[in-house]
Amino acid sequence: MATLIRVTKEFSFEMAHALWNYDGPCRNIHGHSYRLFVTLSGVPSNDLQDPKNGMVIDFADLKNIVKEEIINVFDHAITVSGNYDRGKMEAFRSMFGNTVIVDYQPTCENLIADFASRIIKQLPEKVKLHSLKLYETATSFAEWHASDNE
Repeated sequence: MATLIRVTKEFSFEMAHALWNYDGPCRNIHGHSYRLFVTLSGVPSNDLQDPKNGMVIDFADLKNIVKEEIINVFDHAITVSGNYDRGKMEAFRSMFGNTVIVDYQPTCENLIADFASRIIKQLPEKVKLHSLKLYETATSFAEWHASDNE
């Protein structure tokens, strides 16, 4: 009988953001040391000829997916909503260089939903994204669970 297993890998990256039209201090540009926990589920390979025998996914493969889809995009970037006027967008790009413009308010909640969609499209066929947990600060995080989004 096949046993469903969950595997988790932790990632970290640095990112700044500013929240457009927000009425609190986060409307100003500021940064966070994000920690992202990615949990996948699947049945480990049971094929003696498979170099990945015994694995749901090779952690190196998961690392490459997250690096390509998230870390390489957001690490040491400033992320802002596309709702800013053109002048501010140009100022962000001019002052900060690595500027990521998204079509949503870059809150922890919206970032994690974006990350889920980016990861899901890159997973092997029999591996599922179970959950994500994104820490924005040491005591504040957002969670995404596949069971809540089916």
